Amino acid sequence: MSLLALGINHKTAPVDVRERVAFTPERMAEALHELSSQAPVTEAAILSTCNRTELYCGLSHDDASAVVDWLSRYHQLPRTDLAPYIYTHPDHDAVRHMLRVASGLDSLVLGEPQILGQMKDAYQAASSAGTLGGLLSRLFQHTFSVAKQVRTDTEIGSSPVSVAFAAVSLARQIFGELGDKTALLIGAGETIELVARHLHENGIGRMVVANRTAERAHLLASEFGGYSIALEEIPAHLPEADIIISSTASPLPILGKGAVERALKARRHQPMFMVDIAVPRDIEPEVGDLDDVYLYKVDDLRDIIEENIASRREAAQQAEEIIESQVSQFMGWLRSLDAVETIRNYREGAEKVSVELLERARRRLDNGDSPEETLAWLARNLTNKLTHAPTVQLRQAGFDDRDDLLEAARELFGIKQP
Repeated sequence: MSLLALGINHKTAPVDVRERVAFTPERMAEALHELSSQAPVTEAAILSTCNRTELYCGLSHDDASAVVDWLSRYHQLPRTDLAPYIYTHPDHDAVRHMLRVASGLDSLVLGEPQILGQMKDAYQAASSAGTLGGLLSRLFQHTFSVAKQVRTDTEIGSSPVSVAFAAVSLARQIFGELGDKTALLIGAGETIELVARHLHENGIGRMVVANRTAERAHLLASEFGGYSIALEEIPAHLPEADIIISSTASPLPILGKGAVERALKARRHQPMFMVDIAVPRDIEPEVGDLDDVYLYKVDDLRDIIEENIASRREAAQQAEEIIESQVSQFMGWLRSLDAVETIRNYREGAEKVSVELLERARRRLDNGDSPEETLAWLARNLTNKLTHAPTVQLRQAGFDDRDDLLEAARELFGIKQP
């Protein structure tokens, strides 16, 4: 059994590649079942966010190429188009990679907390689909525990830095004060909730939340004094919006160039600031060609974010030390599994000997032997039976000058040299 972490992220692939290999929530169970049915995959989980798509697999034998082939086929992409962007981490490196991802050390925003929730969602999806086995289940639980330790023992999450924070900071750079501005938020997930919180803290004038699920949009909007609309109502409200920030799981764009052109005309070409955080993108790229529109995608936020993470770098070094220690801890547990069958066989053999001798001892008592003699007989024979095979092997090791085996035996049985 071996481990594999395989995928692409914001460091290895541009957004137009990442959006082509994203997995929608609606098709996640289907994808998990299909992936786990591929030889040599024995268990699987998929993490898919705006910044990364990663496959975590338990394999019957080491063969990452089979997983790459499946990913290419599933998304109908030639392997040659996808291969340059893919990284693979086997075994020890897979454990380290998952711990770093969950702790926010591999994120666009160093130390951002959202990724841990997204990884927990990936775990729940795989658990619900029945594609997790004992190995990945244990690794996910270890990952969550280590990520919590990193948050507790370091200052990695002390600064309010995130994609949401960067988007709102950019809006302030463009507009200055936000008190007379209207923000239209498309989506109602964690990222949009963070955007809403930051906008509220920065005194946004009005907030409108559009979402496919009306109830979720209403809950989020009411929390921050805004109001909610359905996605179909966006064109009617678009002219009101100075700030548009979108993050949905829609496979197709929600805002097209024509709708924005009409909104600009109604606004008499007052500027509109847009941030498309979604992968696949919610806003057609051609919208960025329009005058009076400032359109930013996820990758464009990199420079802004970089300015806000200096304070987290020292904490990240401390986190790396914790992770290295915990990688060793998990790999030690994994190696210990190799001993489980040996231990079981040894104990079963000892149990069989003890049962046989106990039965013979009972017969001696039934035949009139004294309890004291019987106990002495039982102790002597049990000792002889249990030590016979090791004694023969140790004597042979001495004959063969196998000092390594003798030293291992001393360590195994706790024998101190005189």
